[in-house]
Amino acid sequence: MESVDVVARSLEDRFSAKQVSFWLVDMLGRKAVRLPRAGTGGHVLGEAQTIELAGSVHDQVLRSQRTHQEDAEGGCRLVAPVTNRGDRIGVLTLVAPHVDDTVRDAVAQAAHALAYIVVTDRRFTDLYHWGRRTTSMSLAAEIQHQLLPSASCCEAAQFTLASGLVPADDIGGDTYDYALDEQTLQLSITDAMGHDTASALLATVTVNALRRARRAGQAIRDQAYAAHEALTDYGRGMTTGQLLRVLLDTGDYQLVNAGHPWPLLLRGTRVEEVALVVNLPFGVPAPVTYEVQQFRLEPGDRLVLITDGMHEYGALTVDLPTLICDTRNEHPREVVRALTRAVDDASGGALADDATTIVLDWHGSGSGQRRTSGGSNT
Repeated sequence: MESVDVVARSLEDRFSAKQVSFWLVDMLGRKAVRLPRAGTGGHVLGEAQTIELAGSVHDQVLRSQRTHQEDAEGGCRLVAPVTNRGDRIGVLTLVAPHVDDTVRDAVAQAAHALAYIVVTDRRFTDLYHWGRRTTSMSLAAEIQHQLLPSASCCEAAQFTLASGLVPADDIGGDTYDYALDEQTLQLSITDAMGHDTASALLATVTVNALRRARRAGQAIRDQAYAAHEALTDYGRGMTTGQLLRVLLDTGDYQLVNAGHPWPLLLRGTRVEEVALVVNLPFGVPAPVTYEVQQFRLEPGDRLVLITDGMHEYGALTVDLPTLICDTRNEHPREVVRALTRAVDDASGGALADDATTIVLDWHGSGSGQRRTSGGSNT
């Protein structure tokens, strides 16, 4: 509970820093929440200090992943990104009486270390889960967020991956997942039939059946059959899904589509749907066959996976290919934010269905050592 305070006290002792604060990005990605120092109370939803990210220095730092410096009463104010392998967790802010390159570098390193501390400590405490909540969570959302990877973004030498879904506080049905090993990156995106808690339970069966098969070393066709059999045996409904297995040394990838919307591929300046054979959803009460299809990513490609909530109702007014083109120079996490926010805004903040996006940038198998936005070599 006092891990963040240890970092703060270190900066206070070393640089006479004041107003040392850690701000978490909330689950909706629209606000930053100031984490209270240990022993000061304030761990009640609605009592924490929050700011709107849009147009703020905090948002500027999160987008650029560079430390910001400005004049402040009592010295200089520094705002540094707290990021782990591309996953933007928040920002570290402080005021120091004197700032030079040594101080800036030390604060940047402290912020990077803080990201690792949070990633480790959030397994043992609800503090950081509390800090990310600026609205009440539905039961369905609580269930489904436990199904998602702990980090929505991952960076490696060969790729950068980001994912997200809206509405984050009242979802029912959508999930995404990924797993990385020495040779492959495996992805899944699924959409359970229905809404609310019933669809969250379907999603639970689907995701855990896929993970069980994947962790047993099964191929993606077998993972698809495992999800289908699990829903047939235990579920009361169907789930659409898309499974990918990317070879890190070539960019070749296998794909299984189970009744799911086609991916979008940005290659150069052109966005096209990846035309696929569409098999039946998992759990459909009929004989099924899942076909493995083969494709290849080229360096510079951006692959966008979506659920049907990105196409439904008010979301139909969003021109996804144009928006993907317009954001082609942005980091994948910013593309996810742009796509999901556009769909949410188009529906007036009242989406009738979950809308989920995975954005995968392929850098190439020969990328070698590459410095991530989080500051680490991969």
